[in-house]
Amino acid sequence: MEILKIAAAAADDKKARDLVALDISAISSFASWFLICTGDSSRQIQAISDEIEMRLKEAGVRPDHIEGYQNAEWVVMDYSGLIVHIFSKTARAYYDLERLWRDAVPVELGIDSKEP
Repeated sequence: MEILKIAAAAADDKKARDLVALDISAISSFASWFLICTGDSSRQIQAISDEIEMRLKEAGVRPDHIEGYQNAEWVVMDYSGLIVHIFSKTARAYYDLERLWRDAVPVELGIDSKEP
């Protein structure tokens, strides 16, 4: 749970919007949590990804894999127990992971990052 909180704080510091954390441990064998957020531009999406990677590296955690960084429409960061999804607004609406994983349990992050 600590890596989830570190990643969420890093995303929030880079002004990610609509942060959602889901506990998927009861319905998934490949991870315990999803962190889902939205960036306003490819540069911001990359900045969010960079900040999460840097903060988790400082905590001694390295990603198993990062996908989509160059295009930055949807960046997926795999930290084994934590999967971070950083979307553009369009990609987030299209893939709608919250609907696909609706059986997951929402995790309260204590961060209010909703759209204005």
